[in-house]
Amino acid sequence: MWVFLNDRFVRQEEAMVSVFDHGFLYGDGVYETLRAYGGRLFRLRQHLARLRRSASLIGLDVPLVEQNLIGVLQEAMTRNDLFDAYLRITVSRGEGNIGLDPRLCSRPTVVVICLPLPPYPAELFTTGVSLAIVNVRRNLAAALPPMIKSLNFLNNILAKQEASRADAFDGLMLNGEGHITECTTSNVFFVKNGCVCTPSVTCGILDGITREIVLALARQQEFSTEEGCYLPDALLEADECFLTNTTMEIMPVRDIDKRPIGKERPGAVTGRLRELFRVNLPRFLE
Repeated sequence: MWVFLNDRFVRQEEAMVSVFDHGFLYGDGVYETLRAYGGRLFRLRQHLARLRRSASLIGLDVPLVEQNLIGVLQEAMTRNDLFDAYLRITVSRGEGNIGLDPRLCSRPTVVVICLPLPPYPAELFTTGVSLAIVNVRRNLAAALPPMIKSLNFLNNILAKQEASRADAFDGLMLNGEGHITECTTSNVFFVKNGCVCTPSVTCGILDGITREIVLALARQQEFSTEEGCYLPDALLEADECFLTNTTMEIMPVRDIDKRPIGKERPGAVTGRLRELFRVNLPRFLE
């Protein structure tokens, strides 16, 4: 496997980052994940814009201009002979002396990894997945803004561990006020009386790119939509529930804390939105 590291492509075994890199030492950095369909990247410009937003919010410069970074992504797929791929861009503060001061690092470290993207088991899209409402709360937005996709993922890892212990596909996190936020790597939606609902960004969630597409598709179909602050009971009493992110697209949920959601999986609205997503997918690719 070929990996892009700083200014060149190297073989996987040569892709070494210093133990003094502040991304390793302190989680000081940002990342973005992308998906390619047949060699075309899903919502490329939006992902790159979000990467730069994350970097800007922590005072970090992404050393590659957009066109060069696009070239790196395309070359990563070509070198690894991959067309349906998972790509991850990581930008850390870089190598520097021990200490929290970002000025200790002279230049950022940039890594681009391109891997095969195995499909999710087809049955998950018909039977749905199981969620657990975890005790681990979402990071307080005033402490670590959710708009930053940072390398410090411990909050989500602890939630994932708790979900695994509950034998669930993923963990659903609440914020400090007890409102629903998101799962460890995905946004959550629910449908009640035909209205497509999802937590507002004010609840402390990442503004997912697929989340925005789903809201737009729902409005085009004249479904009612609502972004708000919801307690867990609203979700448990829903007619349908589903998750969204770049790799899974739209994934139905069958139960939460072992309580079934709705009578059909996928529900009619979930199934329709997934169908619309697939039909419209070509226009989301670059």
